[in-house]
Amino acid sequence: MSIVILSVAVTIAQLMLAVAMALVLVRILRGPRAQDRIIALDTLYINAMLLLVTFGISTGRIVYFEAALVIGMIGFVSTLALAKFLMRGEVIE
Repeated sequence: MSIVILSVAVTIAQLMLAVAMALVLVRILRGPRAQDRIIALDTLYINAMLLLVTFGISTGRIVYFEAALVIGMIGFVSTLALAKFLMRGEVIE
């Protein structure tokens, strides 16, 4: 019984994350300012990371968790670089 509940919950979570990613893509395309687009990009990589975690839960493979960790690190660094570029106009001083 608990395996059925887990698989249904993971499937619902994957569908909700896919919808959230689609809405974030709309914000990236229609964002009125560059700051809105950067925050939407930050949200997109977090949703992608969570989608990989749900894939890892449903399949039981460790590769998805490692990929989520890599996406999290790269996304964090890219968000910092884009924010610094918007503030100062250059990334490396």
